[in-house]
Amino acid sequence: MTQVRNDSAILDAVVVGAGFGGLYAVKRLTDAGFAVQAFEAGDGVGGTWYWNRYPGARVDLECWDYSYSFSPELQDEWDWPERYPTSSELMKYLNHVADRFELRRHIRFNTRVETAVFDERENLWIVTTSDGKVTRARFFVPATGVLSVPKPPEIAGLDSFKGESYHTGRWPHHEVDFSNKRVGVIGTGSSGIQVIQALAGQCRHLSVFQRTAVYVVPAKNHPLTPAMRARVRATYTERRAVSRLTRFGIAVPFPVESALDATPEERSRKYENAWENSQLLGFRMCYGDILSNEAANETVAEFIRGKIRDTVRKPDVAEKLMPRGFPFGTKRPCLGDTYYSVYNRDDVTLVDLKQTPIERVVPEGIETSEGLHELDVLIYATGYDALTGALTHIDVRGVNGRKLTDKWASGAKTYIGLMTSGFPNLFTVTGPGSPGPLANMSMSIEQHIDWIAACMTYLRNNAIERIDAVPQAEEDWMQHVQDVVSNTLYLKANSWYIGANVPGKPHVFLPYLGGHGTYRRKCDEIAAAGYPGFVLSRATAREASQASSNEAIHVAEAGLMGGAV
Repeated sequence: MTQVRNDSAILDAVVVGAGFGGLYAVKRLTDAGFAVQAFEAGDGVGGTWYWNRYPGARVDLECWDYSYSFSPELQDEWDWPERYPTSSELMKYLNHVADRFELRRHIRFNTRVETAVFDERENLWIVTTSDGKVTRARFFVPATGVLSVPKPPEIAGLDSFKGESYHTGRWPHHEVDFSNKRVGVIGTGSSGIQVIQALAGQCRHLSVFQRTAVYVVPAKNHPLTPAMRARVRATYTERRAVSRLTRFGIAVPFPVESALDATPEERSRKYENAWENSQLLGFRMCYGDILSNEAANETVAEFIRGKIRDTVRKPDVAEKLMPRGFPFGTKRPCLGDTYYSVYNRDDVTLVDLKQTPIERVVPEGIETSEGLHELDVLIYATGYDALTGALTHIDVRGVNGRKLTDKWASGAKTYIGLMTSGFPNLFTVTGPGSPGPLANMSMSIEQHIDWIAACMTYLRNNAIERIDAVPQAEEDWMQHVQDVVSNTLYLKANSWYIGANVPGKPHVFLPYLGGHGTYRRKCDEIAAAGYPGFVLSRATAREASQASSNEAIHVAEAGLMGGAV
C-alpha cells in the first residue's frame, strides 16, 4: 500500500501536464504571482509530443501557427526548419521554452495525478499523486490535452501475439528496427497515415488493415529557407492579431461563396490550387458551404476521389481507398504527400476490413475472415479517448463527493468549455464545449490559460475563494454547442468528435463550432461583466457558517443567461 505524505503548504494551483497547455499554464500563472505545482507523468516536457514519437510523426498545422505567441522574443529567436515540424523538432522547441522561462522548477516529472478531491469546507483541491504525496491547492487546472489517452483496439487475442507490438500514442523512446520485418498497421487516421508513409520501403512487407477509408490531402511540406524564416518573423505580429479573431485561429478569412454557385471549371481550378498549395484547412476554406451543404461537400469529395484514381494504379485498390459514407471534413482530414502512391508498391498490401474483418490476433499475426496475415510487428494506430479521456482517467470528485465520471456518464458538460458545475475551482483547458479541437490548438490553449489567469487574479483581488458554474448556464451553453453543430454536416460522421471510436462512450458532439474568434469574444464579455453564469463565494464553508449569508456569498447572476449562449 502506497504511503501517503502531506505537503503542508497550500498552493494557489495544481497544473496537470507539461505539454503546450501545461507549460503555458505554469508560465502565465507564475507570472501573475501564483504559487503553482505541475505534475507530469513522463520524465520530460512535451505532452502529446513526448508520447507520440512514432516514425513520421509531425504536426498538421504550419509552424508559424502551431507555436506560442505570448513572447515576441521567443518567436524571433526560434528557427523552424520546415513547414510542418516533426515530433522531435516540437520536442526541441518545448524543451527550449521550458529552459528559457525556467519552468522545470515548477514541474514534478515521473509523477501521475491519481485523485483530485474537492474539500468543500476549506475550498481546496486535495490532489494525490503516484509518489504517495498529497498536495493542497485552491485551484485545479488539468491541462491534459485532447489526444492523450490511447485507445487500444478491441480485438480478441492481442496478448497472444509473439512479435513486437506498439501503439502510436505510446511509442518507445528508443529506435525500433523494422528492417527485414513484416509489419502490420491497424488504423488509417492521422497517426496511421503518417506511420504508413514512413515505413513503406523500410520493412520487408507492410500490411495496412483499413476499416474506414479517409480523405488524405497533400502536405506539400518543405524546408524553410532563411528568406522564408525572415518573412515568417516579419509577419508574426499581424498574423497573430488576425488569427485571434478568425474561425479556426489562423490568419485565413472564412469564405462566403457557395460551391454550387461556381461553374464546374471554376471549382476545378480552385480545388486544384488547394491540392497544389495544400494545408489542413485548404479545401474547407474554398467555399463557405463545404461543411453545411451535402451537394457542395460532394464536389470536394469527388475531386479527391479523382486524385486517388489518378494516383493508385490498381483500380480495385483505388476503389477501396476512396472515402464514402461520410462528408469530407467531418472527420479530421489527414495530410500526406505519398500516402496513396504507397499502394503502388509490391511490398505493401491493403486489407479492407469491411470485406474481410479481423477475427483475432494469433501468435503468428492477424487472422481475418480470408486467412492469416503473418507478421513480425504490430502497430496499433487506433486513436485516442479524445477530449475527456485524460481527465476521466483521474479520480476527480467535486461537491458532495460526486465523481466527474458519474456527472459525465451521459456526455461531458461545461460552461463555455472552462468549468463544469459541481466542481468548483476546476478549470478545463481546450476540452468539451470549447473550439480548441477544431481550431489552432496552440492559439486556443493561450486563450484558455489567459482567461483562467485573469479569472484567478480577479478572484484574488476581490477576496473570492470559490467559483463554480451555474447548472442552468452550463445546460444552455451545451445546448448552444448542439444548436451550432446541427446546422452542419459533422453529425453525419462517426468521428472522435462525438466519441464514436470508444465503445460505450456517449455519442455527443463536444467541440464548439461557433469559431475561435466568436468564442474568444464571448469569454471576454463574460469576464468583463463580472462572470455571469458563475457563482462566486467569498468565504470557506466553515467561515460562512459563522457569518451571515450576505457577508459570505456573492453570486454573479446579473445578466446570467446573457453569458450562456
